[in-house]
Amino acid sequence: MWQIWLITSGVFFIMEIFTFGFLVFWLGVGALIAMVSSFFITNIIAQTSIFVISSGLLIFATKPLFNKISQKDIIPTNVYSMIGKKAIVIEDIDWSTGKGLIKVEGQVWSAKSKEQIIIPKNSEVEIESIEGVKAYVKLLPVTSKV
Repeated sequence: MWQIWLITSGVFFIMEIFTFGFLVFWLGVGALIAMVSSFFITNIIAQTSIFVISSGLLIFATKPLFNKISQKDIIPTNVYSMIGKKAIVIEDIDWSTGKGLIKVEGQVWSAKSKEQIIIPKNSEVEIESIEGVKAYVKLLPVTSKV
């Protein structure tokens, strides 16, 4: 029976190569643990239970740690680095027609507003999201300079 667990483990490890979640790896480790148990226990139900329990424990014990580590590496790049930045309206943004232009970091972008307002030229806006080639913006409140 140990051969079946070894083959199962190999299949899980090969599947892990094609996935990104680091989940299938622990199923492979669980199959290896079940393989070791098969040298001492001949009951297939007990071996399967060991596989399920060890895989489950490994997944639940390490998944939060993996998520925490992988989130640190995410750095917004390219277009997504513009979200949250301030821009100047260079052509009125009309919510009804979906037309308007903004300038941010020297680049001109098509812009829309999710609010049902017209944002006039020379207003300061903040980029909320990017969808395709359109930047969705919100009008920033005017602050008086004293």
